Amino acid sequence: MATRILRSSESTNLPAAGRGDDGTSDRLSAEADSRLPEHSIGRAIGIAVFAAAIVSLILLAFSWPTVTSDPKDLPIAAVGDQEQIDEVTENAPDGMLDLKDADSRAEAETMIRDRDVYGALVLGDEPEILVSSAASPAVAQQLRAMASTMQQQIDKQAISGLQDGLEQMQDALKAASQPAAGTQPGQPGEGPQADRQPADASAIEVPQVEVTDVVPLSDDDSTGAGLAIAGLPLTIGGIIGGVLTCMLVHSRRMRAVAVVVYGAVGGLALTLILQSWFGILQGNFGLNVLAAGLAVASTAALINGFVSLIGTTGIAVGAILTMFIGNPISSLQQPKEFLVGAWGDIGQFFVPGAAGTLLRDLSYFPDSPTAAQWWVLLGWFALGIVLIIVGHLRAHAKKLSGPGTVLVDSGIGDYPRDRRWHGDERTDRCDDLQDLRGGDDGPSAAAVSDLRR
Repeated sequence: MATRILRSSESTNLPAAGRGDDGTSDRLSAEADSRLPEHSIGRAIGIAVFAAAIVSLILLAFSWPTVTSDPKDLPIAAVGDQEQIDEVTENAPDGMLDLKDADSRAEAETMIRDRDVYGALVLGDEPEILVSSAASPAVAQQLRAMASTMQQQIDKQAISGLQDGLEQMQDALKAASQPAAGTQPGQPGEGPQADRQPADASAIEVPQVEVTDVVPLSDDDSTGAGLAIAGLPLTIGGIIGGVLTCMLVHSRRMRAVAVVVYGAVGGLALTLILQSWFGILQGNFGLNVLAAGLAVASTAALINGFVSLIGTTGIAVGAILTMFIGNPISSLQQPKEFLVGAWGDIGQFFVPGAAGTLLRDLSYFPDSPTAAQWWVLLGWFALGIVLIIVGHLRAHAKKLSGPGTVLVDSGIGDYPRDRRWHGDERTDRCDDLQDLRGGDDGPSAAAVSDLRR
C-alpha cells in the first residue's frame, strides 16, 4: 500500500508516487536517461579533477601555516641596562624579539606566568635566560639557542681579555728585568715599573649563562606534543557529534538538548583520557572538563544550527569553518606570532584556537587571564543554539502559512495510515513532510527513510 502526502487544497486524484501507469514509468525512465552525460568518460575525468582540487586545498590548508611560519615579534622580558639590551638585540635574528622592560627577575617571572611574555633575559654580572616550555616548546628552544650564542660571546670576550692580560704580564716582566736609569746593575729598580705587579690570569672568572625553565611541561608530556595535538580530537569530536545529532535527532528542540548532553558527556570523557589517563592536561579537573565540553559542544551546536537553516549542506559549512579554517590557524603547535600577518590573532577567535589556548592556560598558567577564551567558546555555542531556534521558527512559520498537511494513501511501506502530527512534533517534521510530496517523481528515498524513523 503506497502512502502519499497531499495538501488539503490539492486534488486527491493525483496518481500515487511510484504507482503510475506504464506510460508514466516509461516517461520517468526517459527523463532519468536524458539527465545522464552523453560521454561518461568526461564526467569521470571531471569528478577526478574536482577531487584532486579538494585534496590540494586540504593539503594547502594544513601545510601553509607550517611552511610560512617565521619566528618574529616574540614578546620577551628584558632585565638590565639599555646598553646590554641593545647588544643582545643586535646579535639576535632580525625582528625576532619584541623586548618588554622588567625591573627585576621576579617581575620578569611574573610576566611569564601571566602569559604576557614567553621568556626573559636577565642581563648583568650573572646572566640568566628564563624560558617556559609549557608556553611554547618552540620559543623555549629558540631562547636556549640564544643562551648558547651569548655564552660563546662571553667566552670570546674572556679569551680576548685573557690575552690582553698576558701581554701586560709580559711587558711587566720585561720592564722588571731591565735596570732603571741611575741604578747600578744588580741593584733593585725603583719607581713605578718596579712596583707594578703582573696580572694574575688565573683570577679571571668567566660568567656562565644560566637557563631556567620557569614553567616546565609535565613529565608525561615532556616535549609538549600531546598538548599540541589535543586540539585535533576536540575539533573532530565536535564535528562528529554535530553530524550524528543532526542526522539522528529530527526534532530541532531535541537537537539542542542533544548538543548540551553531548558537551557534558564528551568533555568528561576527553578529560578523563587526556588528564587522568595520559597525564597531558594538568590543573583543575572540573575546569578542564568544562573547557573540553564547551569546545566540542560549540562545534556540534554550530553544525546543527547550519543544518537547521540550510539543510544537510550545513554539515560541510560547519566542518570547513572549524577543521579547514579554524584548526590550521589555531597556533596549537607553534606561537601565534609565527603565523603570517594577523592570522595568529584571528585564529584565536575560532573554536580550535580558543579551546587549545584555554586548556594550556588552565593546565600550566592558572594565574593568566582566560576570560577571552571562555567568551569565544560561549559565543560560538550561543550562535549555534540561536541558529537552531531560528530554523525551528522558520519551519513553524512556513507550516502555519499554508494549508494543513494530511496523509493519504500513497505508499511509504508499512508506515501507519492516516497518522497526524500535532504541535511541535508536526512543526519540527515540516521540512521532512514537504520533501515527501516529491512532485511527479514521487518521494525521495532519503525522505522516506527519514520518516520511517
